[in-house]
Amino acid sequence: MEIRPYLDSDHDAVVRLWTDVFAYPQPRNAPEKVIRDKLSVQRDLFFVAIANDILVGTVMGGYDGHRGWIYSLAVRVDFRARGIGAALMNRVERELAARGCSKINLQVVGSNSSAVAFYKKLGYAVEDRISMGKEPSTDSLPNAK
Repeated sequence: MEIRPYLDSDHDAVVRLWTDVFAYPQPRNAPEKVIRDKLSVQRDLFFVAIANDILVGTVMGGYDGHRGWIYSLAVRVDFRARGIGAALMNRVERELAARGCSKINLQVVGSNSSAVAFYKKLGYAVEDRISMGKEPSTDSLPNAK
């Protein structure tokens, strides 16, 4: 297995993987949009796992100078339990640490107990936090008319 930075030629395979694994209904999470947005910011923190010439996993990281974040860790169902997810996490964690990141955060959908168990095995802990979010209105965006 190889873990490497995302290439433009990976686009369609990533869309298929994320559609299968995440199936988010919100337009803001459409794989094509997420890929486009990520490529415009810290493209070098977007990694894919390749096994047998097949794209089998992804992970994205982000770093704002204060905290690091992990996004879109996904492994094809038929390639799970082979260490691919852990290897992807190791790669993105190393890249964040190289930038000076001292704390990494991630969010898990509350009902995804298997993901929580996976991250706990990697040393992550559930923290006493409340996750909040907001979708900004177009009126509040820069250059909105």
